[in-house]
Amino acid sequence: MELRLKLVAMIALAGVLMGGVQALDAPSDLLATGHIDDAIASLQGQLKNSPSDASLYHYLTRAYFALQDWDRAISNGEKAIALASDNSDYHLWLGRAYGEKADRANPFSAASLAGKLRKEFERAVQLNPKNVEARTDLAEFYLDAPGIVGGGQDKARAQADSLASLSPPKSHYLRGRLAEKNKDVPTAEKEYRAAIEASGGNANDWLNLALLYKHTNRLDDMEKALTHATTAKIAQNEVLVESGEILMRTGRSLPTAADLVRRYIASGPPTEKSPLFKAHYVLGTILEKQADKNGAAAEYRTSLALARNFSPAQQALNRVTKQ
Repeated sequence: MELRLKLVAMIALAGVLMGGVQALDAPSDLLATGHIDDAIASLQGQLKNSPSDASLYHYLTRAYFALQDWDRAISNGEKAIALASDNSDYHLWLGRAYGEKADRANPFSAASLAGKLRKEFERAVQLNPKNVEARTDLAEFYLDAPGIVGGGQDKARAQADSLASLSPPKSHYLRGRLAEKNKDVPTAEKEYRAAIEASGGNANDWLNLALLYKHTNRLDDMEKALTHATTAKIAQNEVLVESGEILMRTGRSLPTAADLVRRYIASGPPTEKSPLFKAHYVLGTILEKQADKNGAAAEYRTSLALARNFSPAQQALNRVTKQ
């Protein structure tokens, strides 16, 4: 019996290892591990044989989104939609790309792009009413956008209501955002804490509470919430990088900020929200603030080795190596 159990365990382990090797070739895993150049090369190579595969354009959208190359992200997103117009996630990611470009555009162009992203988010929700990310992004658009381009707090509140049964934590989060937008800090804090309770202490919900404290200059409370976020039982690894960024931007405990990002890099698994090339870049910026130019340059080079066209890392490397 003992031998049989060992054999079963070995077979199971082999399956996991083989699955891991195969999964590494998947675009989503290449994006998560931060091998953006490899992901783009692989996807473009596959497109030569499968030019009508909408998923390949979709993953290219996400790759260029990570690189902050909004024009290429949009171009590939539009191609994905043209080939598969009924995919909710394709509309969601195209809308996100429009939104990022809008944030950096002149007012006239921004208004046009805002209209496009609203339509993409609304279509994503229409195609899949249970798409929690789409409803959340749409609600945030309604909350932040002026009425002239389709924004409105009543619309955001309607999405929060719709999420009450789909995702109670997201519903509380959006109600918190609404309260924060209206400068009702006590209600915002109550809703963010309700999200934490509803999720069982999810790291991202602790991070949202930390951001409220950051916005209201309650920096001691912010650090306490970040400690909860980075040690939460329901962990989201990207929170380590985001917490490090928050500490860096507020000038609080830079050594702790660096340690959090190192922990993310060393422990894994990485996520697409914080791919490794970005984590190395963030660590570089923290080290640069600590006047460790050599350490910062090494991190920027590591970032560029994974994503050679990531312009923030190249600009930072130029800055710290300038004689």
